Amino acid sequence: MSVAAPASAAATYRRLLAYSARHWPIAVLAVLGMAVDAGATAGFTWLIKPMLDDLFVRQDQNTIFWMPILIVIVFVLRGIATWLTDYGVARVGRGVVHSLREQVFARYLVMPAGYFDREASGQLISRVTYTVEQVAQASTEAVKVMIVDSLTVLGMLFVMLWYGARLTLALFVMAPLIAALVWFVGRRYRRISHRIQHSVGSVTGVVEEVVGGQREVKVYGGGTYEQQRFAEINEHNRRLNLKVASTNALSTALVQIIAACALAGVVFFATRPAMLAQMSAGSFMATITAMIAMLPSLKRLTTVQAMMQRGVAAAQDLFAILDTPGEPDGGTAQIARSRGEIALERVSLRYPGASSDALHEVDLFCPAGKVTALVGRSGSGKTTLASLIPRFYEPGTGRVLLDGRPLTEWTLASLRDQIALVSQHVVLFNDSIARNIAYGALGGATRERIREAAAAANALEFIERLPDGLDSRVGEGGALLSGGQRQRIAIARAILKNAPILILDEATSALDTESERLIQDALARLMRERTTLVIAHRLSTIEHADQIVVLDQGRIVETGRHDELLARGGHYAALHRMQFHDTAGA
Repeated sequence: MSVAAPASAAATYRRLLAYSARHWPIAVLAVLGMAVDAGATAGFTWLIKPMLDDLFVRQDQNTIFWMPILIVIVFVLRGIATWLTDYGVARVGRGVVHSLREQVFARYLVMPAGYFDREASGQLISRVTYTVEQVAQASTEAVKVMIVDSLTVLGMLFVMLWYGARLTLALFVMAPLIAALVWFVGRRYRRISHRIQHSVGSVTGVVEEVVGGQREVKVYGGGTYEQQRFAEINEHNRRLNLKVASTNALSTALVQIIAACALAGVVFFATRPAMLAQMSAGSFMATITAMIAMLPSLKRLTTVQAMMQRGVAAAQDLFAILDTPGEPDGGTAQIARSRGEIALERVSLRYPGASSDALHEVDLFCPAGKVTALVGRSGSGKTTLASLIPRFYEPGTGRVLLDGRPLTEWTLASLRDQIALVSQHVVLFNDSIARNIAYGALGGATRERIREAAAAANALEFIERLPDGLDSRVGEGGALLSGGQRQRIAIARAILKNAPILILDEATSALDTESERLIQDALARLMRERTTLVIAHRLSTIEHADQIVVLDQGRIVETGRHDELLARGGHYAALHRMQFHDTAGA
């Protein structure tokens, strides 16, 4: 599965604005506020001529009375409009961030396992935190600048044309120069923005890796190396952002130089004898003031390219994820509880970029209610085979069946309702023990059922010693509990689910003797009358399995019971001798 290709910048921006349009009542009020804001600014500039000519030159009493009132009215209107604009833009922007975050997070929940194998976790996190903020700026703040400053420029042009049309027309020589500048700045931003998105993801990724592996970093003296690696990525990010700042500064400086030349031209032409005879002091000051007031808006209109291009680059990244298909779920069959009969027919699977099959033409039948153990050297395909049952991966060829029906005909939700999983790497969430046992769809379980599941998993004895019992927090990833305690909570979760199929992925490895005894006892209860797939490293734990399947390089090389395989003297017997020798030597 590949991530969808990004659309063009124009198509992306139109799609992005559609997110803002969903909040159209607030957006309409915000745009109205922008129009009033720009109109009030232009209106005050228009009042400069009567202020000078009627107040100070002619000293008109009517103007002297009304002018202060008009000025107050103009700025009260502008204040209301500014509040309406800022609040409206913030409301729409937060709405866009809220929608995009929920959609991207929801997309993560349905992406195939292979996607997470390839995508760095830092990029995944950065997309939900940093990237959506860039998108919000492009869809709201950039639009605000575009509307307010464009209307301000038009308003100032109106004032200038009203009071000094001939002078204003001479200023249009600026337009081609500013347009060329905007085009240049836009091209440069497009080149830089995508690299900034990736750079932020890299920074997040390194921090997450070091925080998660801080014990290994300390024990193996990786501090200097990690500091150097972070410094390189951080420096790369700094340089990219400085390029944006440099482009902003250059465009601002060029706009100011162009405008200063135009302003000098206005002063020169306005002081010609022919113009002096036609223009009053008020008209000249209104024209000059309008021109000066227009400069900040022109400057922002050139630098808004940075915000827009960065937002478009961020939106292309987000929309590419949103447009990528999730897990295939075209099945329609549903069942309350399956028999648990599993069959693999000539199943092959190769991971993207791999040179050989992880599984090659595997045929396997797992009878309902029986224990099937998968053994073999590391990398032989045990976990890959077990991952096909809940459809974490799809076979390249062949098919997997449940109760005689291909897995693709079941809905994913119905299929996974039939499966419980206990793995070596227990996943616990930073919540209470009770919520970790009654996780997800099990959340409606009663307190009594949770206690029964914990007792069956031999977990209640340590839970009751904790200050808050079942309500005790487990910490991030279960950091407040020991490995054996985490494993027993995972078993309690599987017991509570009471699914007909159980997958045990090396569930007792790397535990002390006491924890292993308690867990083996709990697993024995859990495995009763369930179709169980056990991925085992220690062969002593699966001697009583109904069938043992030996894999090597993605192929099934032996199948049988423990005694049969030992008597055969093949792969299983060799593995058994190796482990027995290691144990005896120890």
